[in-house]
Amino acid sequence: MGFEEVRFEKNSDKAIQNKPLQKALVNVTDRFRTARNKASKEVSDWEELRSAAREIKKNTIANLDKYLIMLEEKVIKAGGIVHWAKDAHEASQIIVKIANDRGVKLVVKSKSMATEEIELNSSFEDAGIKVVETDLGEYIIQLAGEHPSHIIAPAIHKTKDDISALFSEKLGVPHYEKPEELTKVARERLRSEFLNAEMGVSGANFAVAETGTIVIVENEGNARLTTTVPKIHVALVGIEKLIPKYEDLSLFLSILARSATGQKSSTYVSFITGPKSPTDVDGPEEFHLVLLDNGRSGILASEETRESLYCIRCGACLNICPVYRHVGGHSYGGAYSGPIGAIITPQLMGIDKASELPFASSLCGACHDVCPVKIDFPKVLLELRKNVIESKKLGINSGKDLIEKLGIRFWRFTVEYESIYKITNKLSYYLQIPWKRSNGKLNALPYPFSRWTDKRDFPSVAKKTFRERWKEIKAETG
Repeated sequence: MGFEEVRFEKNSDKAIQNKPLQKALVNVTDRFRTARNKASKEVSDWEELRSAAREIKKNTIANLDKYLIMLEEKVIKAGGIVHWAKDAHEASQIIVKIANDRGVKLVVKSKSMATEEIELNSSFEDAGIKVVETDLGEYIIQLAGEHPSHIIAPAIHKTKDDISALFSEKLGVPHYEKPEELTKVARERLRSEFLNAEMGVSGANFAVAETGTIVIVENEGNARLTTTVPKIHVALVGIEKLIPKYEDLSLFLSILARSATGQKSSTYVSFITGPKSPTDVDGPEEFHLVLLDNGRSGILASEETRESLYCIRCGACLNICPVYRHVGGHSYGGAYSGPIGAIITPQLMGIDKASELPFASSLCGACHDVCPVKIDFPKVLLELRKNVIESKKLGINSGKDLIEKLGIRFWRFTVEYESIYKITNKLSYYLQIPWKRSNGKLNALPYPFSRWTDKRDFPSVAKKTFRERWKEIKAETG
């Protein structure tokens, strides 16, 4: 990946101070969560569907080599061309070469996290090729020069006023107040780009090994225009996006839409198998499938973290995560944010470049509870934390490391002896008094405890211990 070393702690500190961002994160993720919960409850066998989807992904990833070869054969048979890219640089080179060899000057793109991962837009621009994002959210952040803040809602961090000011600055239009007016501006600008582009670039939600079909799910219709109007269509697809059979799609499309936006089905679902045939009215004359590794083989090799590749990019884990809901997507420093970013990015970028991300979680397990393919996020996070510690690249200085070790030893000493444990509990109550607020929370504890109280409400120590209260309850109830 072309992203720089992740500084999650620094980024999140800045995000927490941004009040408009905090409001936007809560409002949007609440809407997604409510819609997802309602949609999933409408399906009587929802848990069975999740289990079935997990088993299919588990089998596919375990036999990925076989299914990749099958996919390649079917795409070629349908008239497409398959390219293999070992990393981000090679993938970008392949796609840019396709454009250069055909004299392409304008490229339209539909929403694709894989292209964000390899920073394809920068490669096009370096080659003197104009590239335009056509998903409204992606179009907004392209104008702003930013990366997506959410997997399915890239501009979640932008208010209506932000977008109005951005359009006015970049597109030379008046400051519009209504979302409909802003949408109309984008639609009018993008229409001519679709008609004039020589190449369309997309990702894919799924790739079906059995038929060589790629499937794209969307709600705006821009992906369908991107893949049918230009003469050349290039699809960049991570090798983990495979599913074995065409009949599996009904299951995955159902759980994806419900988990992502709470819909029974997305507005547009496109099934693309090769370039257009002589009898087709529209469609590309050339279809290129670029299969991206970029670290995925390394993830596949680890039995402990392999299930990271089961992800179908629905975004449900972001919407439920208490960490993401406070710090937003840009704090994660890569293309992927939230719990999936915390486990995927360190494995794609290298643990040395993203050592803070496995610790960007409370391990509450809510992400596991909502994941449509039941990825065990806490288990993977703990494995990555172990890898960080073992690699000795945590990015904390020796002073902090020493304090942490001393703290763990002191805690162990206190819990090993009952008398010391009781004394410590009593002392904790009285020692906290200078920092205790009227609402029962602690404020501004001295370092290193300030790392817990500066950015969150931290409960104070109760006057009575649990043991004391339990004895009282037993005495009262006889």
